[in-house]
Amino acid sequence: MFKKFRFAIQNTLLVTVFAYGVCSSRLIAQSLQNASGPASPTPQVPSTSPTQANPAPPPAGGQSAPAKAPAKAAASVRYVPALSRRAQMYYEGVWGIDELKVKYTESGEMIRFSWRVLDPSKAAPLNDKKLEPSLTDPQARVKLVVPQMEKVGQLRQSSSAIAGKQYWMAFSNSGRRVRPGDRVSVDIGQFHAINLVVE
Repeated sequence: MFKKFRFAIQNTLLVTVFAYGVCSSRLIAQSLQNASGPASPTPQVPSTSPTQANPAPPPAGGQSAPAKAPAKAAASVRYVPALSRRAQMYYEGVWGIDELKVKYTESGEMIRFSWRVLDPSKAAPLNDKKLEPSLTDPQARVKLVVPQMEKVGQLRQSSSAIAGKQYWMAFSNSGRRVRPGDRVSVDIGQFHAINLVVE
């Protein structure tokens, strides 16, 4: 009887120890898992450029838009007085000059008339200091003359004409009556240049 009782107690103790060991193992494993935290997978973000993320809609018709050419800087255009070919031939053949120009100075107080000599003998009257030049503007209804300076004399070149050289004279534009774009005429003795545009 005593042996059976002792055998029963031993079996009970073995079962208890085994159950305690199993429970302890589960508790230890759960504690370790809670301490480390659940492993969460890292979300993967697709690597796309801004242009790929929001692509521009294609133009109508399914064709790609042509590349725009860079804007070209506006080229500076030199203004040339409107003289017909017939007028140019007249001044070259009769007076031996070309490149007749009338320019408005920066201050506006002077109007400069210039020309280039081709034939010195024909162009000699334009440099004759005995002749009184004048510039007439029908639009402004004025007639300008070359001013006489105290120490310099008249504002004009009166030296002997040389082929290929440019000459000039300046007319007083007091009050700025003559303006750029006006058509004027220049008279020097028998020389008459008409329909010259003020630059």
